[in-house]
Formats: sequence, structure tokens, C-alpha cells
Amino acid sequence: MAQTADHKADRSRLTRRGLGVLAAGGLVGGGVFAANWFNVGASLDGATLLSVQDAHDAALSGAVVLVDIRRPDEWATTGIGEGAVPLDMRRDDFVTALSALADGETAAPVALICARGVRSKRLSGRLAAAGFTNIIDVPEGMLGSGAGPGWLRAGLPVVQVETG
Repeated sequence: MAQTADHKADRSRLTRRGLGVLAAGGLVGGGVFAANWFNVGASLDGATLLSVQDAHDAALSGAVVLVDIRRPDEWATTGIGEGAVPLDMRRDDFVTALSALADGETAAPVALICARGVRSKRLSGRLAAAGFTNIIDVPEGMLGSGAGPGWLRAGLPVVQVETG
């Protein structure tokens, strides 16, 4: 069956419109993904959050156990913050290992740091469900976020760790 010129033009318009909608959806979805990836909405408001400087000071004084929950390859790339303990959040025994770091005290203040504060925020909820009552987030992370420049750009000291 032969198609009329009008019918072909309508199909062409629909195809272009569909591509435009798809592209717009990709931009919006990509923007949401990027905002989450860089933790753009992070802030330092609230009692359970620390800036990187405060986290560093508290870790050195022993006021908190500062735990770098990133992956070993990330530790190898940037080092970990001075005073932090590296503990990969993907470990099957993560909760048990964290409990040991806190001397078995689920009320001990434990501060979590990752790259940009996304994983530490997510893990805080999981640890609260596991019975920890004093989890503190460092939303700037090592690389910076909406909460601030991050450990590295703030010029805080780092140490290299063995990841083998």
C-alpha cells in the first residue's frame, strides 16, 4: 500500500518528536544522576554530620572512630585521611569489623567518610538498622561535594595504606 506524502511527514515528525523526548529524558535523568554522584544537595546542617576538618580533629583526639569506607583501589589512589581507619563497606563482615573497631560499643561515635558522601549517607541508615546509635556522616567526603571541598582540596593530611 502506497503511503501519502502527508503520512510520511507525520511519521517523520513523530520520530523527531520521540527523539527529542528521549534526549530530554536523558538530560534530566543524567542531571539527576550527576547530582546524586556529586552529592550536590549535601550540607553540614544537623547534629550527625561533620566537616572534614572537624572529622580530622575528632579522629586525632579520639573523640570518634573515623572510618574510610571506600574501596581499596580508591585508598591506593588518594590515600586515606590521617586518623581514619580503612574498612571496605563491601566486606561481608563489615558490621562485625566495625563493631570491633568501636570496641563492641554500638553507642560509640563512628564517623563515616567515602569519596563524596553518597555511600556514607546510605550506609548510615544500614548501620542504624544494625543497632549503631551514634553514626556520623562526613558528607564532603575525600573528593568534595555540595557540603564542601572535601578532605583533599581542604589540604588535610593523608596516609598511604597497603591494599594487598
